[in-house]
Amino acid sequence: MPTTLILGASRGIGLELARQSLAAGERVIATARSDAGLQTLRALGAQALRLDVAEPASVSGLAWQLDGEQIDGAWYVAGVMCARADARQPPTAPAFDRVMHTNVLGAMQVIPQVAPLVEAAGGRFGFISSTMGRIGDVEASNAWLYRVSKAALNMVVASARHSYPRAVLAAFHPGWVQTDMGGAQAPVTVTDSVAGLRRTLAALTLADSGAFLRYDGQRLASW
Repeated sequence: MPTTLILGASRGIGLELARQSLAAGERVIATARSDAGLQTLRALGAQALRLDVAEPASVSGLAWQLDGEQIDGAWYVAGVMCARADARQPPTAPAFDRVMHTNVLGAMQVIPQVAPLVEAAGGRFGFISSTMGRIGDVEASNAWLYRVSKAALNMVVASARHSYPRAVLAAFHPGWVQTDMGGAQAPVTVTDSVAGLRRTLAALTLADSGAFLRYDGQRLASW
């Protein structure tokens, strides 16, 4: 039975990843910050771990919680949006810390703990990013703090792959999805996004490590 790890699974894309992975017969280890989130995951049948990726002290304990595991597939889903202000308004220090700690530092802290376990299984590690982090075709400065964080996350993935050559690491744009962050007007359902993410990650080989892709498999430039 393959083991899937989902970091940030209390709602939206992460929760749907847990649902679909369990339905596919996988053993699922999933994280959440709150008691309610942990209870929801346990009710689905997942092994639930408490983790707040924005808190270094919480992240530092992940390795011992996963001691002895081999992870066939991992997902870094945890992420937050900023206030959507554009470049005419500087972010506050608390807002910068919140977004960058969750979207970037959290990923950089979990990779050294999780990627070796993925390598041990010859597995794959996907990171939920966004086309809003692409530098080459940016069309506006709205939500510029979020944009910066996702551009940084893409570099995190592209860099880290060189240290873990026996695992596939890839960043993904999940589409504009009907989640709390995407809103009800988004054109992609969370079910379709997650089905595509799972299918695309499963099809990747070591030659694809470091890539940036849409949920439907379309390869994207990350710059």
